[in-house]
Amino acid sequence: MLARFGLFVCVTLTGSYLDATEPSAADVEFFEKRIRPVLAERCYDCHSVSADKVKGGLLLDSRASILKGGDTGPSIIPGDVNESLLIQAVRWSDKDLEMPPKKKLSDAEIADLATWVKMGAPWPAGDAAPVAVRREFKITDKDRAHWAFQPLKKPIPPAVKASAQVANPIDAFIIANLEAKGLNPNPAADRRALVRRAHYDLTGLPPTPQATEAFVADTSPKAWENLNEQLLKSPRYGEQWGRHWLDLVRFAETNSYETDHAKPNAWRYRDYVIRAFNDDKPYDQFIREQLAGDEFAEVTADSIIATGYYRLGIWDADPADKELARYDMLDDIVATTGQVFLGLTVDCARCHDHKIDPIAQRDYYSLLSFFHNVNHYRNGGPTDEVPLPKAAGVVDDAQTKRETKQKELEIEAGEIEEHFRLLTKREKTPPKQIPGIIRKEGAELLGPKVYGRYMKLRAELRDIEKAVTSAGAALAVTEAGAKAPETFILERGNTSSPGAQVTPAFLQVLAPPAPNVTPPQSGKSTGRRTALANWIASSQNQLTARVMVNRIWQHHFGRGLVRSSSNFGTQGDAPTHPELLDWLASEFIASGWSIKAMHRLILTSNTYRMSSRPSADALSKDPRNDHLSHFDMRRLTAEEIRDSILAVSGALNDQMFGPGIYVDIPKEVLAGQSRPGSGWGKSTPQEQSRRSIYIHVKRSLITPILASFDVAETDHSTPVRFTSTQPTQALGMLNSAFINQQANALALRVQKEAGDAVAAQVRLALELVTSRPASESDVQRGLKLITTLREQEHSSPEVALTSFCLLALNLNEFLYLD
Repeated sequence: MLARFGLFVCVTLTGSYLDATEPSAADVEFFEKRIRPVLAERCYDCHSVSADKVKGGLLLDSRASILKGGDTGPSIIPGDVNESLLIQAVRWSDKDLEMPPKKKLSDAEIADLATWVKMGAPWPAGDAAPVAVRREFKITDKDRAHWAFQPLKKPIPPAVKASAQVANPIDAFIIANLEAKGLNPNPAADRRALVRRAHYDLTGLPPTPQATEAFVADTSPKAWENLNEQLLKSPRYGEQWGRHWLDLVRFAETNSYETDHAKPNAWRYRDYVIRAFNDDKPYDQFIREQLAGDEFAEVTADSIIATGYYRLGIWDADPADKELARYDMLDDIVATTGQVFLGLTVDCARCHDHKIDPIAQRDYYSLLSFFHNVNHYRNGGPTDEVPLPKAAGVVDDAQTKRETKQKELEIEAGEIEEHFRLLTKREKTPPKQIPGIIRKEGAELLGPKVYGRYMKLRAELRDIEKAVTSAGAALAVTEAGAKAPETFILERGNTSSPGAQVTPAFLQVLAPPAPNVTPPQSGKSTGRRTALANWIASSQNQLTARVMVNRIWQHHFGRGLVRSSSNFGTQGDAPTHPELLDWLASEFIASGWSIKAMHRLILTSNTYRMSSRPSADALSKDPRNDHLSHFDMRRLTAEEIRDSILAVSGALNDQMFGPGIYVDIPKEVLAGQSRPGSGWGKSTPQEQSRRSIYIHVKRSLITPILASFDVAETDHSTPVRFTSTQPTQALGMLNSAFINQQANALALRVQKEAGDAVAAQVRLALELVTSRPASESDVQRGLKLITTLREQEHSSPEVALTSFCLLALNLNEFLYLD
């Protein structure tokens, strides 16, 4: 089976199961905020399916139509601004081709369109069909009839012919759909594929050979359920599923922009999320803690830390327009809250009524008013760093280690200071003055070596003192008292053009109740955010449960029942299985909003356990596998790849929680910073071997292996990660210092565990990376490679084995999950 090696990285990384041209989250946001509104407002009257008469045969309401063009040819050439007719037309560079004809677009709008074309004209994935555009805002019966806005009702699972294949109601919904399409479900995957699938989906790590063999040998009827329970109880579960949530809430530990300074104590939010998933915290409570935990009657450490959600966005330390910067911060909160919890692009209504969805500009500012009293972020200080309740006992391993290290450094620095006092006969000088004197005179009197050591000790002590000082505080939200400022609709989003006043209200199209705002007794805030949190977390909310179960499904199957998992509006994708989505949402609420209960339902279905090889019939009738006739193979995520490399090499450090770690980054990458190396520390080799979720997330300096394999973008919410194929992946997996260090570690491991026989070493290396027994042909091909390296390249036995281990870490079977 070494044919499945794919003769290694060159083949492993030159193909992709996903379209590499799919836009990033940032590309989509640019389009939705800067391009679609201009097209809708200035072009669609004449160039859309909604137009009374389409002029020039040109439609501009889908990417396909734009590329096709009209009577004069293609509208744009992606990537080529000057040759694109659309850009020539909006620039009015030809008097016979001036669009829009009555009033030229603004310079900023023209520049945005040119930028968009230069970017390759990104368009939201799945948004291929033209969408009817609103000419005036009015919520219609058709709007209210949209599937996502309907009250949640639990459907009855359908009866199916293949009832023997139904393990639970999920299968009934899936098989009914397949039968209607004339398709058959795949048989179950083999047990080795299943144990690997479960381990990665629930923990993000590969099973050990021992765990694999134990499951394969377990013939009890409850073997699968027992495996799932074991993995759900693992602390690694929270690290894997917490990472999914961090993608959504744009988690990072720095502010972006040129200075990109660190956010104090941002890591506490990451740890809170991991604990929440491990504890199976009810999702409705999880929502309330993040949106309004500081307003609880009984404030806890978790409820304070959770509100760090508000502080995770980008922040400009020196904005040209401070008022605009404040509204940009509020827009980030509205956008993230709307997309993450409700699955709606509410932020598209910042400057005008939403052009597609039934969301008025009034709705946007009514939602913004819930947050309007939030203190503007200032990167530290009393409005951003909130003391944690003393009873919470927030001491952790990292804090204990800091304090131990502090004592060690103080002893060593004290010895140098005492030596200096004796040397300079300053026995009567107050001890507090000695450090300052050493800074001025020490270089000459102590010598460069001792003086350099002393200055380094003092620098380390200052860093630790800062950390210890903030050990009892969390990055959190605060408000400017119990009275909220007035909120006005800003005409075209312009802060200098306030319009009608608005008060807190929920989205009109959902026919919601009026907000019940009760200020907390503390008098520190308005209580508005609590009212919003209670509405979002209500079982009566049409969207919340649907959105979350769709996300859970997405991370088990590679995509949601609604592919546009943060857009349940009319321009998003319709659910492939709407009844199943509603059944799952109803079950979710009935379970007490238990995420682990949803895992159990999904994992015990036969749908989840299907094999991944599609039939010819399925490929012909359902090439995107919308109807789920088989399990979709996927590439491991960036973090799963790095963590798996550490796991199989034996280097993985399973320490949890605490401040982020700093992995080694090549100097060539650091040179790309405005101040190379600024804000990036150095952790010990042992600390660097921790899971990727604990790596310090610096927006301007992403760890190369994670960046290469499509780690989540941090400036905006990332509901779906795209799978790209690019040369840096193959180059990094062959040439980086990290991969070569781990290949060497894997070689040392197999030498130690398999003994001196090279065949046994090869066999063990393959079993570690593939989670299956190595066939004899696999082993022989591995031995042939090692022999060739020794005889033709004159490699030592150790180097040849390390080279083989490097190959093993690049196998398709290692990097892909089926």
